[in-house]
Amino acid sequence: MGQLKNNVEATANKISFATLLMTTGIVFGDIGTSPLYVMKAIVGSASALTESYVVGAVSCIIWTLTLQTTIKYVLIALKADNKGEGGILALYALLRRHKRKGIYAIAIIGASTLLADGIITPAITVTTAIEGLVNISPSLPVLPVVIVIISVIFFIQRFGTSNIGKSFGVFMLGWFLMLGILGVAAMTAYIPIIKAFNPYYAVKLLIDSPSWFLVLGAVFLCTTGAEALYSDLGHCGRKNITISWIFVKIMLILNYLGQGAWIITHMGEASGINPFYAIVPDGMMIFAVIMATGAAIVASQALISGSFSILSEAMNLHFWPRMQIKHPTNIKGQLYIPVVNAFMYIAVIATVLMFKNSAHMEAAYGLAITITMLMTTFLLGYYLRYTSKLGIISVSLFLGAYCLIEGIFLAANLSKFTEGGWFTLLIGGMLCIIMFVWVNALKIRSRYITVKKISDYYDIISDIKNDGSIPKYASNLIYINHSHSDDEVDDKLIYSIINKQPKRADHYWIFNLSYVDTPNTLEYSFKTLVPGTLFCVNLRIGFRIEPRVSLYLRQIVEDLVKTGEIDLASTYPSLRKNGIAGDFRFIMIHRVYYPEDAQNSRQNLLMSLYSIIRKIGIDETKALGLDTSVVVVERVPLIIGGRAKNIRRIERIL
Repeated sequence: MGQLKNNVEATANKISFATLLMTTGIVFGDIGTSPLYVMKAIVGSASALTESYVVGAVSCIIWTLTLQTTIKYVLIALKADNKGEGGILALYALLRRHKRKGIYAIAIIGASTLLADGIITPAITVTTAIEGLVNISPSLPVLPVVIVIISVIFFIQRFGTSNIGKSFGVFMLGWFLMLGILGVAAMTAYIPIIKAFNPYYAVKLLIDSPSWFLVLGAVFLCTTGAEALYSDLGHCGRKNITISWIFVKIMLILNYLGQGAWIITHMGEASGINPFYAIVPDGMMIFAVIMATGAAIVASQALISGSFSILSEAMNLHFWPRMQIKHPTNIKGQLYIPVVNAFMYIAVIATVLMFKNSAHMEAAYGLAITITMLMTTFLLGYYLRYTSKLGIISVSLFLGAYCLIEGIFLAANLSKFTEGGWFTLLIGGMLCIIMFVWVNALKIRSRYITVKKISDYYDIISDIKNDGSIPKYASNLIYINHSHSDDEVDDKLIYSIINKQPKRADHYWIFNLSYVDTPNTLEYSFKTLVPGTLFCVNLRIGFRIEPRVSLYLRQIVEDLVKTGEIDLASTYPSLRKNGIAGDFRFIMIHRVYYPEDAQNSRQNLLMSLYSIIRKIGIDETKALGLDTSVVVVERVPLIIGGRAKNIRRIERIL
């Protein structure tokens, strides 16, 4: 998958058959598997199957795909890019510079529910595909096969998916062509099904049906992959996605029309049968099951890879604790997060075992992603208001229309809460709590960190360097400092150099790390603060870049030595004579929160939860990609408590 994404990324602004083919394989796996279960869910929601009900339901699907996927995501959201990147967190990163109060909460809720959707999607798509085996032999076991396939999907993540990714485009092209051909063939049994293009029948169904909310809950499943479509903007480019969507949408609608025609002509037997497999000729059934399973694997792979990318972005946006990220291949964008992969695997298997069949999973599906879409709508409203030329009236109309549409879908999906919707909300809620605790705990930590002007300490740092009575600590001493100013440093950094075992070094380096709102930024600036003694490096890292500070330092030093701005030869005569460079040592300042030093009970609870959540991540040394053999971590209290109240002096008793 990574190789496929990398190839498309290189030609995202070009349009050719190859780029369109790759886009089809990357972007539309989730939404492309919806015909496997949408019409089955609609039939299951009917109090009584009638021709008007089926035509109205198919009409709802057509216009949901048009209003939600085509207009909102393809025509509007794809233009809301952050340096070419899309998705709810990329959109948030673009907008947070406006400092609107509470906007981070919208992004957190949307990202959490999108991740929860990544749990249910592999379960329902693979299960529905394998259930087609029942049409070949009713005695074939479904659940064991589903568990084996899901296990294989998650197992291969550690090796990367570049090789199988190359065939995704060709495979998905065949899948969509199969959908369209099967749909056209089935439509011949009831040509009047094309009345579904008229929105009148959709409105009529919603007015006449007493269970319209159940119908809409099932209809919404046809557009659940639209959010993933937006997230893949950076891999494929807007033009490729837009053009590919025309083809994909036509094939999807043809298949839905074909399934609708079959239901109308088989009213008596439609209940309990999956219309997707019902329109497949008997001689093609094995082929259809294989194709459906392959499409489910593609959709699952896309959601898993997407989850890795979302959490990687969340780490750099300070929404999530740092975790170990591996790169199975040398391909840009190919991520693998072992802890996340294991958690998702357990959650997906638990979902399959809990719900047992796709009909029960349909009740759990859709609710979480509806919330994600609603959050994206809010952020798009901010985007249109602050970064476009649209007036307040146009933006209000957009927000009002889509909040109404998605609010109705949300209400419809809430009706499935007790039947399974609680499951994805539980997962999304847990992720949301973790993000909220993390964000607010970091705000508390930043409140207690004070800075000092390092220019006030130039003289004493120079004196320490030249004081031969102090043992040399290192040739090059590097401090990681989170500041946007060359002259401001954490006060504990000054304390470490001067007071806590005075540290003599030939050179002192201040590394300022800042995570910026652009996705792929990786740049640095260099400034000499005290010639030959104190240097400052400002490193700017985009929210899609994994920090590797040791690697960056090596390149920066090579650049500076080449330009003659620094001399890193060791000051020890024996080493300098032989051209040996001085050693490097990193100092990390880790502030520890002690509840007894604070009187705020809410803050104590929040920071206690923060300390628990930190355990699922890795320490800052590993998070920054530092060589642990040259890192010293100095622990200091975050809050300096006041004087003890219960201690008193007494005369010594002999």
